[in-house]
Amino acid sequence: MSYKKVDLYGGAITVDLPTAYGDASQIREVPDHQELYLDENGYSGVIVEILEYVEKPTDAEALQYHFADLVDGTGDETNMLEQSHASMAKVPNKPVYTLSFIQTPPPPDRPRKTPDFVAIHLLLLRLKEQGSDIMVTVNVPHYPGEYEKAGAGEKTALMRDGDEIAKRVLESFDIKDWGLFQG
Repeated sequence: MSYKKVDLYGGAITVDLPTAYGDASQIREVPDHQELYLDENGYSGVIVEILEYVEKPTDAEALQYHFADLVDGTGDETNMLEQSHASMAKVPNKPVYTLSFIQTPPPPDRPRKTPDFVAIHLLLLRLKEQGSDIMVTVNVPHYPGEYEKAGAGEKTALMRDGDEIAKRVLESFDIKDWGLFQG
């Protein structure tokens, strides 16, 4: 997979994303605190959100708070695969946590295209001094008939692509202008 450096928030943050990913704000409204990039050849996407810093006793509990905020009320079945501590190569000495999970939506109540499941990587960068949490989600929907099923305990090719994208985000995410977090 090939990547390109993408400017987020007017260049205050940069990150490498797949070359086939385009800025969704060119085709639909995206809130100011979010950047959304979608695969032009599929359904996968990356969302970067600047959120208010969540005061919790531990960073892992803050991760769980953001996770719950993301999945609660969706009606989807959620299966957590892995939660761990990580690091961002270009933002050293700041806590980073990752959580990988699968969301399976209920059958639709009316005919519409619904994924079998969505593999999701949640990356959380904690910026206490700036009063911000940065949450990056890599979403990889799996639509019926549009992916090769994997064997028991194995990942689909799309899931492996999601793993690679999340890894590249951790390696390339860079805050160029810390003034982004002021007022």
